[in-house]
Amino acid sequence: MNLRDLRYVVAIAEHRHFGRASEACHVSQPTLSGQLRKLEDRLGAPLFERTSKWVVPTALGQQVVRHARAALEQADAIEALARAARDPLAGPLRLGVIPTLSPYLMPLVLPELRQRHPGLTLVLWEDLTANLIERLRRHELDAALIATGTDGEDLIGVDLFVEPFLAAVPTGHPLAARDWVSEDDLQRADMLVLADGHCLREQALGVCGAPPPGGDDLRAASLDTLVSMVSAGYGCTLVPALAAPGLERRGLVLRPVDSFGACRTVRLVWRPTFPRQKALDALAELVRSVVPADLADGSPEDCVSSHALARD
Repeated sequence: MNLRDLRYVVAIAEHRHFGRASEACHVSQPTLSGQLRKLEDRLGAPLFERTSKWVVPTALGQQVVRHARAALEQADAIEALARAARDPLAGPLRLGVIPTLSPYLMPLVLPELRQRHPGLTLVLWEDLTANLIERLRRHELDAALIATGTDGEDLIGVDLFVEPFLAAVPTGHPLAARDWVSEDDLQRADMLVLADGHCLREQALGVCGAPPPGGDDLRAASLDTLVSMVSAGYGCTLVPALAAPGLERRGLVLRPVDSFGACRTVRLVWRPTFPRQKALDALAELVRSVVPADLADGSPEDCVSSHALARD
């Protein structure tokens, strides 16, 4: 048994398909299938149930996959330690980012990263929070930028900045004439929210309350879709402050929200066993440096920020 065999087993368990697993491992399907048969012969029991359409781990296979992932993590950690000993800020860093943050933050981060740490390469994966956390726990990501807390002791993190929400309303909407809007204003408005699974959906509902009848008919998969609907006059929504630049050109009026809950805390999270702590520290410092100063220095108790007000 060797690390290559363990990588094959994990790939088959993740993809549930020999063809896709072999592509992920960069080997031919007969090679992967043959190595699996040899491993099963050595262990004396099948690791997967097979049909022409799917592959599913047996009870033994599920246990072997768990041990295989742990063994591969340790092997990767050994290689990472060696790389870190040479240069902790060199090589790829697999970073997950939530979709309501990635398009607005990463264009600020990446150019600065190239300037400060040219040897450090971010490999980005954009997904919903729950999926990013699962990938972190499966060691498919090294860290993630999210806007919620995490459960369990297997992940740790650091707060980077507090991002206020702004009310986005169409030109000519009654709220467009206000200097700021209140929770009551939003609860009476025709608010549009993201689909289930987006943390911004739950955070927006926490400020606005349940949508009015029919107001939850549109559950957009992206913030850009919500913005397009609002600019077309179909309702109002909340947008994070980093998304604000340029929205006025799309027929939107942005107003700060007078509510202590109208914000989110962006965090960097990772496994405590991840060996390249200096790379994570450098990334955290860089993110804090590229966001507006009032976000980096803000707190959840100060959500109506000068950053938000300056956009009026």
